[in-house]
Amino acid sequence: MRKIIALLITMIMAFSMCACGGAGSGNSGSDIDYMALVNKLNPLPENWEENLETIHMTNSVGEDVEVESKAYENYQQLKAELEKEDIYVDLDSARRSVADQERIMKEFTEKYGADYAKKTVAEPGYSEHHTGLALDLYLIIDGKDVTKNEDMVQYPEIWEKIHAKLADHGFILRYLEDREYITGYGYEPWHIRYIDDVDKAKEIMEKDITFEEYLGAVQPSEVTIDYGESKLFKEDELKEAAVQIKCNFASWKGCQLHSIRYAGDENSNEENLKWLNELNENQEEPYVECVEFLMDFHSPTEEADLKDTAWEPDKEYKDYQWFLARTKDGGWDVVSYGY
Repeated sequence: MRKIIALLITMIMAFSMCACGGAGSGNSGSDIDYMALVNKLNPLPENWEENLETIHMTNSVGEDVEVESKAYENYQQLKAELEKEDIYVDLDSARRSVADQERIMKEFTEKYGADYAKKTVAEPGYSEHHTGLALDLYLIIDGKDVTKNEDMVQYPEIWEKIHAKLADHGFILRYLEDREYITGYGYEPWHIRYIDDVDKAKEIMEKDITFEEYLGAVQPSEVTIDYGESKLFKEDELKEAAVQIKCNFASWKGCQLHSIRYAGDENSNEENLKWLNELNENQEEPYVECVEFLMDFHSPTEEADLKDTAWEPDKEYKDYQWFLARTKDGGWDVVSYGY
């Protein structure tokens, strides 16, 4: 009965959207490039918002979500297919305008300061959500909405089944696990991206590669992560710190990562902690723990990628230092990096 009701709701919503013509902000969805790359290094293409056609829908928690029209049509097909296997999802968010992103950035800056805002909010114009093609899903388990990230990650088997059907509808999983140094974001099983090409989507998903790698925007490399043996921190804690480093590295255009390794417990000392607190003396809470990591990477070979950097061209950098710290109840912050 639940499946029948869900399918009827889907059909009614789809008909309603068609009947009212949606809430388009342009002439045709076909006027946009569905393979456009938008990330920390690549901004939203010019005139994108003028050419974008979108629709608005209301999700199960009563929130308005705006989606590119063709992406929404194929999402509905994906949703209906998942419901045949008693898997229920809904849209948490999709399109967010550049103006909205600027407003969010301003609010976070005024409330928490520029440093915190930069670490937690995507730079306006550089968020994939601007495209309307990036969709964040949430789960509905036993009739209850599961919307918090920390709760959704508790269902890996369900996400695996969802991911297996993405490509059949022109979607890919956008932020893969352990690929933060390429995408700039941690693993998000709920963040999918519509590319309007089933064959390309299948190739990307089957090869288990990022969108950046498929488009040739980055040079793939073998990356090793060594967490060593620590008596101060659990491996999961060190992994969380390494993710912050990798997300930062993704913004280093043309650089190729080779390895990241924990520098050892002896560097998590009071002297380094005092120094890091002095660097961020304006923060509300003091740091109580710190860690150091070392990185090996190769600098860019292209002159354009060296602009506004201090890198020597085509050089292998060894033992590049990263210092991170955290407050009593906070996550790891990258406080300092460099030799």
